[in-house]
Amino acid sequence: MGSSPLMSLGIRAMSANYAALQTTGQNIANANVPGYSRQSVVLETSKGQFTGAGFLGKGVEVASVTRSYNQFLARETADAKSLAAMDQARLLSLQRLEQVFQPGENGLGYAATEVFNAMVDLSSRPADLATRQVVLARANDMAMRFAEAGSALDQTQASTTADLKSSVAEVNQLTAAIAKANDQVAALRGAGHPANDVLDERDRLITRLSERVLVTRVEAEDGSVGLFIGGGQRLVLGGEATEMRVVASDLDPSRSALAMREGAINRAIDNKTLGGGSLSGLLRFQNQDLVAGRVLIGQMAAAVGMALNDQQVRGLNLQAPAGTVPSQPLFSLGPQVALPQAGNLKDFAGLPIGSVTLTVTDSRALQASEYDLRESAGSPGSWQLTRLSDGLVSTVNSGDVVDGLRIDVNNPQAGDRFLLQPVSRAANGMRALLTSPLDLAAAAPLLVTPLNANTGTAVAADMVVTASPLPFAGATETLSFSRVGNDYVYTSSLTGISTPWRTGEPVIGGNGYTLQISGVPGDGDSFVVAPTPASALATNNGNARALLGLRDAAIAGGRTVSDTWSQSMADMGVRVQSAVSSVSISAAVAKQAEQTRSGQDGVNLDEEAARLIQYQQSYQAAAKVLQVAQSLFDTLLQTAGR
Repeated sequence: MGSSPLMSLGIRAMSANYAALQTTGQNIANANVPGYSRQSVVLETSKGQFTGAGFLGKGVEVASVTRSYNQFLARETADAKSLAAMDQARLLSLQRLEQVFQPGENGLGYAATEVFNAMVDLSSRPADLATRQVVLARANDMAMRFAEAGSALDQTQASTTADLKSSVAEVNQLTAAIAKANDQVAALRGAGHPANDVLDERDRLITRLSERVLVTRVEAEDGSVGLFIGGGQRLVLGGEATEMRVVASDLDPSRSALAMREGAINRAIDNKTLGGGSLSGLLRFQNQDLVAGRVLIGQMAAAVGMALNDQQVRGLNLQAPAGTVPSQPLFSLGPQVALPQAGNLKDFAGLPIGSVTLTVTDSRALQASEYDLRESAGSPGSWQLTRLSDGLVSTVNSGDVVDGLRIDVNNPQAGDRFLLQPVSRAANGMRALLTSPLDLAAAAPLLVTPLNANTGTAVAADMVVTASPLPFAGATETLSFSRVGNDYVYTSSLTGISTPWRTGEPVIGGNGYTLQISGVPGDGDSFVVAPTPASALATNNGNARALLGLRDAAIAGGRTVSDTWSQSMADMGVRVQSAVSSVSISAAVAKQAEQTRSGQDGVNLDEEAARLIQYQQSYQAAAKVLQVAQSLFDTLLQTAGR
């Protein structure tokens, strides 16, 4: 028997163990590469050679080089990272939004309070032009701060849109790379061996993609993977990738939405189905948190601005001729907006046929919310109104008033739908209108004078003019009190109506005002309510006191100005803290998932070091076999030479 079979055994053993050493070295070299999966050489015994005495072994062969891969753990890791990226993206945006809700002297609440505080001096010195100028300065400062807050919110929206476009561009790059990797995997699969490095690279790409948008992964028989996003829309299928785009939202063109490009059509993606990834976090921030911040500031701007405007126009200013020039509002505000949805019926010019007109009837009742208005199913002519801040649903008809807002539907069409924004743009358009201190209406239009013959202790206190303009310009009214048992009745000389009255109750005048009476009137006591004479306008502070009274009045959603701002800051603070907690939890889950995956599929340097020694010894043993075979061969040559 020659030495050739033994030499063949040694050569095969050396080759197999060298391959094992090379693979182990590859693992050690890539131990710190993220996403690298440990590779292993699969050895198998070569088919033996049959002889009359049985089969003789022919050594070992390298069957394949496999990668350690757990599909379940890989998916769990990608999903966990997707949720962590969503929470992180939302938190970063919220922290940027939180800067608009500043406490202390930098806050909107402080600016509004300063306007009311300036009314203290105005009510004390209504004739002082310097005091009036301070009021105008405070009003201008408040208006600028609200306008700046509105601009800051617009800038936040622009930054969010820019982030969305940047992330979508990265998504498109990743999907194109994954589609290319799919082609490579499918081509190499035909050779009968997995393309380990290509598979690792594809998994890394999918993990990076998952940090942008949560994907569902479907394996194909040729080794390629199909990736789908919310609602089952195709992102990658085989070697083809679908382009994602950022488009204007159907609800509000100023906001952004996602769509898939299918031919010449952009097919919208439902934001609620995305599930995870930074894109989902940005859209959640835009559609929930940013909207909440905008309506909170808008509600306060509308409430403060309209309350001051309403009271300002009810007073008298000092413009000549005194008492005859109508008082102008203090502020202009952004409009109430009703946005038609993309599916509404349009005319030949492409403009919506139906429209909605919004009119504020009571600024104190305005809510920090947007509304969804759509045709009520099964009830033609009526509409379903959903308050988006809390989901409250009501049925309304055109002309109805809800939350201080009158809703008029014009030329309604079947299937019409509108997004109502009564306060969202109020802050953006806030401007101070008055430039002259003479324009401030510090004087009340009516003056109350008790008759000298009164015998009781009743004194006219605060008067609130409720009509503007006065329904009876220049009219004088006498209120006469008479005792009826333990109660009183007052009679208006204008209307002739007698009204029961008890101590503490306001008197409702016939000339558009309410009057608070302190003390107890005597039987037959009377008060004369007459227009304020021009000679008394400079010193009259009736309307200034009414303007000051707004400081402690519930003018914004049932709360005072300071309470409203405190509530707004608390709402935003809760959102930020909730996002911080979510980031902490999801980041810990993602880290644990990655540790679990890498613990099973990653490289353990201790194990690789042990295998390196094992394969080294096997290689040395195989070399010894080859050495023995060589020695035998030399002996045979020497013997044959004799």
